[in-house]
Amino acid sequence: MQSPFPPLACSVCLTRQTLISDPESGEVICSNCGTVISDSADDNIHLERPIFTADQANKRARTGAPASLAIHDMGLSTIIGRENRDARGQGLDSATSFAIMRLRRWDLRTQMHSSADRNLRIAFQQLNTLKDKLGLSNAVIEKTAYIYRKAYEKGLARGKTISGMLTASVYIACREMAIPRTLRDIAMISNVKRKDIARNYRLLLLELNIKIPIVDPLNCIIRISNRVRISNKTKSNAIRTMNTIAKDKLIISAGKNPMGFAASLIYLKSDSSRDDVTQMQLAQAAGVTEVTIRNICKFLRDYVDSD
Repeated sequence: MQSPFPPLACSVCLTRQTLISDPESGEVICSNCGTVISDSADDNIHLERPIFTADQANKRARTGAPASLAIHDMGLSTIIGRENRDARGQGLDSATSFAIMRLRRWDLRTQMHSSADRNLRIAFQQLNTLKDKLGLSNAVIEKTAYIYRKAYEKGLARGKTISGMLTASVYIACREMAIPRTLRDIAMISNVKRKDIARNYRLLLLELNIKIPIVDPLNCIIRISNRVRISNKTKSNAIRTMNTIAKDKLIISAGKNPMGFAASLIYLKSDSSRDDVTQMQLAQAAGVTEVTIRNICKFLRDYVDSD
């Protein structure tokens, strides 16, 4: 039986291979050559789905947007269009237009019949704004919405601001999916104090029993390197040294800020590569102070010199 979906071809290798979708980054990748077809899975080619009915066999029609946790009603409610036209494209008379307007108003009211619906609607509107500002993928947004819904169901949002609980959920989702976003980044974008996000973050971890993985310093190295625009030689040397530290299971990074640890390693490796980068530039890119970089360099200098 022939597949109802149209065949897809990579624009680089021109071979019809199965496309791989990365749920963490939201990228669509060719399985043959590894080319990134799209940086957002939703922006990819919209596949048509067939409707098998008696009069519309073998025809394709769109089934609408998928259900999403990031919508207060999960996208399952009815929607009355804004165009006051009938099926033939002709305008409606005044009486019919007034009736449709009243139906549209009551339809909107029925979608928010409780305080929970209003709370989720406001929260996910703010989440959509944070998605654009932080550059988060749809997978991170869905994870954030799931965490916020669990927190609201357990009553953890009572007495807390919507922005504070939402930003804490965003930070947890980024940590779980290895997205390099710090508390400082989220606080700066969301206009919420860092200590408020940290307090709500600890509350969610305790009450929801969430296990957060350790931050991977390799992601921090790549992020800082892209910000200060150092050479690829320095970046590769820093990554190689970090892999050696992880392979040897050294504890020199225990208890240290991952961003500060990565910035210190880049600074030490930039001396051998003769990159003109200062501690102030690295501190600003990593969101730490110069004192933090200097203190970590004292522990790393002996190891880097012997590496």
